[in-house]
Amino acid sequence: MKQSNVVFQLVFVLLAALLVFGFVGAAKEGEMRRQCSAPCLLKPDYLGANRTAPDFALNDMNGKEVKLSNYRGKAVVLNFWTKTCGPCLEEMPELIKLNELLRERNAVLVTVSTDEGPNEVRDVLKAASQEPITFPVLFDPTNATVRDKYGSRMFPETWIIDPRGVIRARFDGAKMWTHPVIVQFIDEIASGVYCPVEAKEGRITGKGAKLCAETNETN
Repeated sequence: MKQSNVVFQLVFVLLAALLVFGFVGAAKEGEMRRQCSAPCLLKPDYLGANRTAPDFALNDMNGKEVKLSNYRGKAVVLNFWTKTCGPCLEEMPELIKLNELLRERNAVLVTVSTDEGPNEVRDVLKAASQEPITFPVLFDPTNATVRDKYGSRMFPETWIIDPRGVIRARFDGAKMWTHPVIVQFIDEIASGVYCPVEAKEGRITGKGAKLCAETNETN
């Protein structure tokens, strides 16, 4: 009788362990799905966590020097553009709206123009918004930052940098920056939520790669 009780207890413990293991596994998968939903849907041209954003110091519209490292502790949406780029001008109203959304978040929008200076873009910015532009507009006419440090040659190009200064994503081309999924993605980067996946030159790797493949199949 005692032996049967021991066997019963062992079986019970084994079944309980299997249930707990299955529950933990399901919870981890659910958490990964939550972390990866936005980046998998957005398909950035680059996803990763192995490169610190090169620091720079550039002048703004008022001639004041601004450093990227000044924003450490916040997520940074870093947008490269020029006034001769049609898609850049088309997405400018979206960036202006995004900036308003970021006011209440742990994130900032910083733009860098490769034009000569404020007088070159003042009319363009005025046409995009009747209100004064409140996000930093910096100038890199020599391309020492945009091209030489970041390797950017096509515009617009936008980098998402986490609060520690690590590049998390890059988007090539104009985007609808106020789309809820994009705002969700920026929020997650700002709060330290990262999908364990890397994307480069069309290849997706990492623990979350399978989830991204499933997401792309259903969308």
